[in-house]
Amino acid sequence: MATKNRPGKRAPATKNVVAAARGPAKRNSSRVAWDSIKSLIGVIIIFLVIRTFFIEAYRIPSGSMEPTLLIGDFLFVNNLAFGPHIPFTHINLPGYSDPVRGKVAIYQSPDASDGNPIVVKRIVGVPGDTLYMRNGLLYVNGVPKPLPVPLASPPVAPNETNPEFAWQTRVDLPNSRFGPPPAVPTHDNWGPFVIPPDHYFSLGDNRYDSKDARYYGFVPRANFRGRPLFIYFSIDFVNVFDWRIRWGRIGQGIH
Repeated sequence: MATKNRPGKRAPATKNVVAAARGPAKRNSSRVAWDSIKSLIGVIIIFLVIRTFFIEAYRIPSGSMEPTLLIGDFLFVNNLAFGPHIPFTHINLPGYSDPVRGKVAIYQSPDASDGNPIVVKRIVGVPGDTLYMRNGLLYVNGVPKPLPVPLASPPVAPNETNPEFAWQTRVDLPNSRFGPPPAVPTHDNWGPFVIPPDHYFSLGDNRYDSKDARYYGFVPRANFRGRPLFIYFSIDFVNVFDWRIRWGRIGQGIH
């Protein structure tokens, strides 16, 4: 008796061991890469938040504040004090204080001819103050205010005139108890004038090597960026073969 041929069971498909091994490995490596990218983005966001709202680092590029600040000093600056400035905008958030007469501050220069750089100067006049200078001595509301530090360099051209001083003639007080202004303002003789609301006046401590408010006028309150805290690093750099770290300046407060 003939028997029917029954189809045999189909053999199970051979498992590709290599592909199976590669699949999870590839997925795991992609996940690790994405986790790394997310971590990096998080670090960048935290850095930008801290830099914008709290602490920022600045380098001193010129000698205009010598001997208080030297070329090659690196500062930490409190951005929160005067109100954080939102980068790439003209927006300033509220701060918890205003610039103080006699203290050092960081601000954006109103000098468009110089590219509106970020500068560090000493605030010598606040809104409502009457300022003038006679023979290199600053007077605030009639009270003499000698330099808080010795001059870093000897007086040079105290009677220098400059076309950039011309703005002063528009705000000078012709009749005041402090006497008339000079016919032509000079480096060491100018004013009197009154600082308008929401504006300030600054000078560099190294007054014979400083482009400050004498040249570009009153500084708007909105231009202020921060209050220097301390020097976190300082290097006296001449060239790659001639440099030294100023260890004694590291950690020094700024007054």
